[in-house]
Amino acid sequence: MGIGVSLFFLTLGAILKFAIDPDVLGRSVHIDVIGVIFMVVGGVGLLLSIVLGSRRGATSENHLMEHENHPPNP
Repeated sequence: MGIGVSLFFLTLGAILKFAIDPDVLGRSVHIDVIGVIFMVVGGVGLLLSIVLGSRRGATSENHLMEHENHPPNP
């Protein structure tokens, strides 16, 4: 899940939680609870995207440095 998808889930969850009346679909469907679930999923996805994105950047930099120090043999 990328940063954009995570922000989408956070936004959708906030809309469902704060902007829509909880009883709009009746008492059997809790829109506010679904909104909280979307916000949690979006937050976890955002954190994972940031952490894994920084790790991915560090490994590609190390890979580039390795090739600069050891040029390929002709």
